[in-house]
Amino acid sequence: MTKINWLKILAAGFWIVVSECIRNEFLFKSYWVDHFNSLNLTFETLPINGLLWTVWSFGLAFLISKLLTKFSSRETIVIAWLTAFVLMWITAFNLQVLPLPLLIFAIPLSLFEVWIATLILKLAIKN
Repeated sequence: MTKINWLKILAAGFWIVVSECIRNEFLFKSYWVDHFNSLNLTFETLPINGLLWTVWSFGLAFLISKLLTKFSSRETIVIAWLTAFVLMWITAFNLQVLPLPLLIFAIPLSLFEVWIATLILKLAIKN
């Protein structure tokens, strides 16, 4: 059984929170607001949303840490990315709230996010 290094999961989770916040609140919020407006919906940033994204981020960091105990870094990145992002986008698309043009930016940035989190956690396993 592999010992869980909670400090490294905390670091990776913090990285994911920051990455998500920069991407969705600072870089692309207007895409979300405009898309929701076109659906006659309001895109709101509420404290509960931030809390849920924080839980999601730390859940992803934990998932990556567990995947690294069974798979290579490359396999971990692919599995974690497919699990966390692609499935989320399929769900958001199914609910008709995904602004498709945003995927041009979201795909590479989310891969980068998972790659960095994997590096943070990979260092934890070696130490």
